[in-house]
Amino acid sequence: MSLDHTRTPTRIRNAELARKIMPAEAAAAMIMPGAVIGMSGFTGSGYPKAVPQALAQRIEAAHARDEAFKVSIWTGASTGPELDGALAKADGIDFRLPYNSDPIARKKINSGEMNYFDIHLSQVAPMAWEGFLGKLDTAVIEISGITEDGKLIPSSSVGNNKTWLDMADKVILEVNSWQSPMLDGMHDIYYGTALPPHRKPIPILKSDDRIGQPYFEIDPDKIVAIVETDAPDRNAPFSAPDATAEAIAGHILDFLKWEAKRAGLPNTLLPLQSGVGNVPNAVMAGLIEAPFENMTAFTEVIQDGMLDMIEAGTLRMASATAFSLSPDKAEYFNRNAAFFRDKLILRAQDISNNPELVRRLGCITMNCMIEADIYGNVNSTQIMGSKMQNGIGGSGDFARNGYVSIFMTPSTAKGGAISAIVPMASHVDHITQDVQVIVTEHGLADLRGLSPKQRADKIINTCAHPYFRPMLRDYFERAKHGSYGQQSPHLLNEALSWHQRFIETGTMKA
Repeated sequence: MSLDHTRTPTRIRNAELARKIMPAEAAAAMIMPGAVIGMSGFTGSGYPKAVPQALAQRIEAAHARDEAFKVSIWTGASTGPELDGALAKADGIDFRLPYNSDPIARKKINSGEMNYFDIHLSQVAPMAWEGFLGKLDTAVIEISGITEDGKLIPSSSVGNNKTWLDMADKVILEVNSWQSPMLDGMHDIYYGTALPPHRKPIPILKSDDRIGQPYFEIDPDKIVAIVETDAPDRNAPFSAPDATAEAIAGHILDFLKWEAKRAGLPNTLLPLQSGVGNVPNAVMAGLIEAPFENMTAFTEVIQDGMLDMIEAGTLRMASATAFSLSPDKAEYFNRNAAFFRDKLILRAQDISNNPELVRRLGCITMNCMIEADIYGNVNSTQIMGSKMQNGIGGSGDFARNGYVSIFMTPSTAKGGAISAIVPMASHVDHITQDVQVIVTEHGLADLRGLSPKQRADKIINTCAHPYFRPMLRDYFERAKHGSYGQQSPHLLNEALSWHQRFIETGTMKA
C-alpha cells in the first residue's frame, strides 16, 4: 500500500476539500471509543484501507494502557483484511452488521466475543433510517475521486454508502487512486427513496434503467478529513471449477434451457442473479456457449464470469452494487475499464437487492448453501446450527422474490464426512416455500408444485450423495410411520442426530 500524502491530489478536484487532506493517523484520531461507524465495502470491494488500520493501531495502544476502546462497525457486506481483519485482531469491534467473511472476526463472533447482527442486505439502509440501529457517529467511505463542485465519485462498490454519508455526523473520505478513473459515470445513485407512509415505487422497469445520478452529494462541512490511498481491493482468488462444480453448472444450464422452452421465455432469458464462487463462475462460463443472447444481470455483485460473458457478447449489461473480482480480474478490469464502462451499472444495495424490483423483473436467482433438509429448507449461514460462517447476505432478498430460486452445493463436505442433504436443517435461512430448485453434482430437483413428501422423494433420490441416500431414505420411511403429523414427517428424537454425531465423532457417517 502506498500512502504518499505529499503527491499532487489529482483525484481531488475541489480546492476547498483538498485542504482537508491529512494522514490516516490524524483522521483515525477523530474516532472516539464507543463510536458507531458506517464504513464502505461490499464483498471485498471499495472498502477503506488506511483509516481502519490506523484506528486498529490506536485501539491496540489503548488496550496496552488498559483502556477500553471498541467501536461498532456497519458496512454494506464483507470487506477486507485491512478493515475487518485489522480491527478484529485488535479486539476493537463490539458490534458488527450486516455480513462478515473475515476469519479473525468470524472466530470472535463464534466465541461470543463480538456481537453480530445478520440481516437481509436490502433491509439495512431502511432499518438504519427508521432508527432501529441507533445513531451513526462517523462514516468512513472510500471513493475514487471528488469533482470540481464537490460531488463524490463512488468507488468499486456502492453498498450502503449513500445512507452512511447522509446519516453520519462527520465523514472521513479515502480517495483511492488505484481505482480506475473510468468508474466516473458508471454509478446510478438514486435519491428518491423514502420511509412509509411516503414510500413510492422505484421506477426501474428494465435491468439497465438509470434513475439517479453518477455521484454522491454531501454537505462539505460534514467532511472532517480526506486521506489519499493507492491500494488494491483484496478479494480472494477463485479456484478453477473442479468436476463437481462443472457437474452442478451442467445441471443448471440444462434446466435453464428446458425452462426457457417450457415457459416460452425470450432468448435473452430473464435477468440473472448469482452468488459468488467457483460454481457460479462455472455457470457463467457455460452460459457463454448456451443458446441465449443479449442477456442481462440484476444482481448484487459483478464477478469474473460476468465480465467474460460481456466480452463474449452473451451478456449485454449487468446491474449490481459492487464488484467481486479475483485479483487478476480486478487488474484486468482496471486496464480495460473503458470497454466495460457503458455495460455496467453500480447502485445502492437497497436498490440492487430491492424485493419489489426482483419480483417485478423476474430474476433467475442462483445462490449457494451449506445444507438443505429433505423438505427443501435451506441453511446458508450456520454450520451445525450455531457456528456462523458468513451471513445470509442478499440471498433471501432474491430467493423469495425471484422468478425461480435455485440453491446449489456439493453433496458432501469435509472429505465426505458431512452430507449437505440432511433429515432436518440445523438452522433455516430460507424456508421451503422460498426454495424452488436444489442442485448438487448428482442432479437437480425441481420442487415447484410439490407437497413436502413429494419434495423429500425428489431431493433424496436426485441430490443426496449415494453414501447418505439409503440413510435418508431409512429416516424418511420411518418418519412416515412414527411422526406426530404426516404433512412433513419427522422423528424429533433423531432429526438432528446427524449433526450431533458429527460434533461428537467428526463425521455424519453411521
